Amino acid sequence: MDRLRALEVFVAVVGRGSFTRAADALDTSPANVTRYVNELEAHLGTRLLNRNPRKLSLTESGEALFERSKSILEEVAEAEALASSTSLQPRGRLRINAPLSFGVLHLAPLWPRFMQRYPDVELDVALSDRVVDIVEEGYDLAIRISRAGPATHAARRLAGSRNIVCASPAYLAAHGMPLVPVDLAAHRCIGYTYAATADEWQFLDAQDQPHSVRVACVMHTNNGDTARAAALAGQGVIWQPSFLIGQDLQAGRLVPVLPGYRMADIDVLAVYPTRRHLSAKVRVMVDFLVEAFQPPLPWEVLVS
Repeated sequence: MDRLRALEVFVAVVGRGSFTRAADALDTSPANVTRYVNELEAHLGTRLLNRNPRKLSLTESGEALFERSKSILEEVAEAEALASSTSLQPRGRLRINAPLSFGVLHLAPLWPRFMQRYPDVELDVALSDRVVDIVEEGYDLAIRISRAGPATHAARRLAGSRNIVCASPAYLAAHGMPLVPVDLAAHRCIGYTYAATADEWQFLDAQDQPHSVRVACVMHTNNGDTARAAALAGQGVIWQPSFLIGQDLQAGRLVPVLPGYRMADIDVLAVYPTRRHLSAKVRVMVDFLVEAFQPPLPWEVLVS
């Protein structure tokens, strides 16, 4: 069995919803299409399609194979184009994972520009604050907010951001202004679930000497917008990146605390699997994002 051809036939069947239409698209007979799908199912030892006279549907195994097969076929097409042409046109589906808040605020406005510039690239953008395994979960590219680059993947820095500890004026009026890190132990704090140091908040002073304090969190959340909303409502002290709370600080809705202390800065990174030959669609996306985040960055201007 020609496995690559079998995958091509399988994707065509699913994409067109019938064996007959897939045969027309592939310029072959329905019998050949049926044979390839049957051989593929036999080779894998599982049913990929539920067949009935009116409609085809994917099994769970079929759905997983369909998603990966599309990516494989796109990469094969790019490899063939690379071998036959010195100027590869980016094309095909580009799966991107990005953090929720950053994705909504700072990436969503960029996608229409990219789509206009590269109309043959199909964007598939998933937003999640969970750190995904980009290889295992089939992503081409991930945007990460991190203090250190990944150990197992390639990465390119797009921008920087500051983590800022702050609270609302109403909260500070009721509970007082914390001046040194240890003061936070007596305050209501709102923690970020995915923080590497959990409820041990760490700071640097003006001489870059480290300080840490274990805080009492009245709330934990895995989403920065949720923490921001609680702080704006006067419910406690938060730390969040400037790209999320910059406008609140500029408008005075949130006020920085701990003068003379700061948290470590973070980087916005484009992360992708390490490959000798980076696919054209990933390459142009990374270059596009680097260009889009040239300084001055809007969130740093807001809090400078």
